[in-house]
Amino acid sequence: QIAMSLNSSTLLNEENSQGPKRNTECLESQELQTPSSFQDNPLQQLQLASQEVLEKAKRSGRSRCPRCSSSRMFYCYTCFVPVETVPNKDIPTVKLPLKIDIIKHPNETDGKSTAVHAKLLAPDDVTIYKYPCIPEYKEKRHEIALIFPGPNSVSVKDIALHLQKYTKKGVCDNDDDCSREPCLKQAKIELKEEKNLNTINGSEGLRLKKIIFIDSTWNQTNKIITDERLQGLLQIELKTRKTCFWRHQKGKPDTYLSTIEAIYYFLVDYQQEVLKENYNGQYDNLLFFFSFMYTLIKNAKCCAGKE
Repeated sequence: QIAMSLNSSTLLNEENSQGPKRNTECLESQELQTPSSFQDNPLQQLQLASQEVLEKAKRSGRSRCPRCSSSRMFYCYTCFVPVETVPNKDIPTVKLPLKIDIIKHPNETDGKSTAVHAKLLAPDDVTIYKYPCIPEYKEKRHEIALIFPGPNSVSVKDIALHLQKYTKKGVCDNDDDCSREPCLKQAKIELKEEKNLNTINGSEGLRLKKIIFIDSTWNQTNKIITDERLQGLLQIELKTRKTCFWRHQKGKPDTYLSTIEAIYYFLVDYQQEVLKENYNGQYDNLLFFFSFMYTLIKNAKCCAGKE
């Protein structure tokens, strides 16, 4: 699950399909539950802005997109703006330490993509491209990385060590071995230099400027990941996080995250492991919509007797 997603209207339809009586019971149950009732909610400890605006919008139902006039719930997933019942001033804005490019597979359903959450909540730092219309990254490969689990992927904590090699070699040529086996051959030699990284981590040369995420199902990623424009990029894998996404793909490990989860967890780890700064909830609001929908669908399932 490289980049899975949600469809707010579908989720609400699932809730409403239980009938007026069941729906009323669900809403009452939601309002009466105390924080202790959500002890099994892994998103409960997030430091989020008030979600009252989403509660009100849910009660009001679908609304118009101010740009294209389409009927949507919460936000328009084609225009990347909130609907009329969700004022911009009530939506948190998150400032990121680097730029993010999201490459969306053309067959990924717009209404199911959590990538739009990132654009809505960090509009100045996030750009969404629909494949095959993506930038050329060749000249900046030494300061860009791709989130993707693969045989040559490294962990977030090892980013600085690998960027050090990229900086020493300069930008890789197309026939350079580092485009095939980034930073693995001389690991033993370079580990000796790792002790010095804490003092040079702050230099511009060892900081990422941009991170790339692929927004698609696992089975759709092959065409994108093999694109020549993405070759030679440092690949990073988020190996220790587990997804909370309700559209989990069968047969895939629970470490395959939805797009917005992958962005959030990468930034948390990057803050601590690369920037060497304490994490105090700076990026929690990236899960503003995701956590709301998680609770909504969980409560709907409970009311339906599925949990």
